[in-house]
Amino acid sequence: MVMSYEGCFLLVFSLLAVVASGFYRNLPIVPFDEGYSHLFGHDNLVVHRDGKSVHLSLDERTGSGFVSHDLYLHGFFSSSIKLPADYTAGVVVAFYMSNGDMFEKNHDEIDFEFLGNIRGKDWRIQTNIYGNGSTSIGREERYNLWFDPSDDFHQYSILWTDSQIIFYIDGIPIREFKRTASMGGDFPAKPMSLYATIWDGSNWATNGGKYRVNYKYAPYVTEFSDFVLHGCSFDPIEQTSSKCDITESSKVSIPTGVSPSQRIKMENFRRKQMTYSYCYDQIRYKVPPSECVINPLEAERLKVHDPVTFGGGRRHHGKRHHRSRSSGTKANDV
Repeated sequence: MVMSYEGCFLLVFSLLAVVASGFYRNLPIVPFDEGYSHLFGHDNLVVHRDGKSVHLSLDERTGSGFVSHDLYLHGFFSSSIKLPADYTAGVVVAFYMSNGDMFEKNHDEIDFEFLGNIRGKDWRIQTNIYGNGSTSIGREERYNLWFDPSDDFHQYSILWTDSQIIFYIDGIPIREFKRTASMGGDFPAKPMSLYATIWDGSNWATNGGKYRVNYKYAPYVTEFSDFVLHGCSFDPIEQTSSKCDITESSKVSIPTGVSPSQRIKMENFRRKQMTYSYCYDQIRYKVPPSECVINPLEAERLKVHDPVTFGGGRRHHGKRHHRSRSSGTKANDV
């Protein structure tokens, strides 16, 4: 695999500057037809008249999805998404990167997955990372949200460089995943396409499959807009990555990662909203995977949330009471 070292080096630092400075809001919005094409679902994918937004739907016949025209080797990728409302148990909406069609046995993947719920219960969001086919080691984290994602559009973004992956919601970093030498090939390192799909995940998405998609509430419609594809596109025939979207922001003072103010917001989000992390799952992993950095405060909070999974305790049966989130919570309070 050949690529322009200088181009990708500049892109990585350009991306860090773009995100840390908030300039990502000024990145060019790509019309759907210029950046994406239909993946599956026939007429369940509808491009709006403005050409800048689409809706995907799931019904008894099929789900739907789209995929980027290009493969990318690193970049910043984003979309504003509005999720279906009401009863959504079993419904999965995904915004993710993958190369599974090219590398069936050793694919890479970076996932945002939105998991539906029964009426009166909130959507949950899950992030996951696979590298080189490492599907035997799930790297899932799961969170609640401080807003109703079916009320309005919210921006979900992925920053992928050769050394780290950062997930964002409305510009707030929610997860920072750093490459370590001990991971070997488990860090995503091969070119990937960007995908968006809606599909029936009844077998696992809501309470481990207890609640399934109920098609009397169909069609389930999710909307996507504000597409950002800012990265190094990769030519699979020439096996080169030379077309990099380098902006003037590469000349800006370069941060080393998540800024101090962003880190405070990320830690606040994780303290209030994270309900699962593979690093603390003592049932799946007697010893945490090598890349995990154990935070004692996170470990204790998750142990209180689920003492069986995160602390080796015994589950007590009976009613459990959860305090609902205040609808007035603002992003700055996350």
